[in-house]
Amino acid sequence: MDVKIPQPVLTAEETAELNKFVRDFNLKLNPNRQPSQELGKDDFLKILITQLTYQDPTEPMQDKEFIAQMAQFSTLEQMTGMAKDFAKLTAIISGSEASSALGKNVEITSGERNVQGYVQAVTRGENPQVLVNGAFYAWDDVTRVFADQPTEY
Repeated sequence: MDVKIPQPVLTAEETAELNKFVRDFNLKLNPNRQPSQELGKDDFLKILITQLTYQDPTEPMQDKEFIAQMAQFSTLEQMTGMAKDFAKLTAIISGSEASSALGKNVEITSGERNVQGYVQAVTRGENPQVLVNGAFYAWDDVTRVFADQPTEY
């Protein structure tokens, strides 16, 4: 497939001025937006629609190309779903780990401080916390969990 590149209508100076205007306008619309180097499914669909809109009617996109792009889109969709599922699974596992430490002696490193004590309570969720010595600490700060002391008869 031969790609025909149209001759630029704007000069380099006009193009730079237009790009600055667009950048400033976009910043006014959404000042908190951070530029990203990653393309998502919406970006992929926009590209596909743009390709279909501006394709040469005398040489439309080949079936193989279209099927390949749709397969890529499907794969992207599945990978996005899997990433969300793995994030949920990670949160569940972290919550279970924290819950299993309830009543056990733990060692916590939080910044420069080392704390040791018994886990009195556990919060669940995406970022579980443990209550040790009257203060909550992130589960990620727990460095050791000690086994229960055997009771002597």
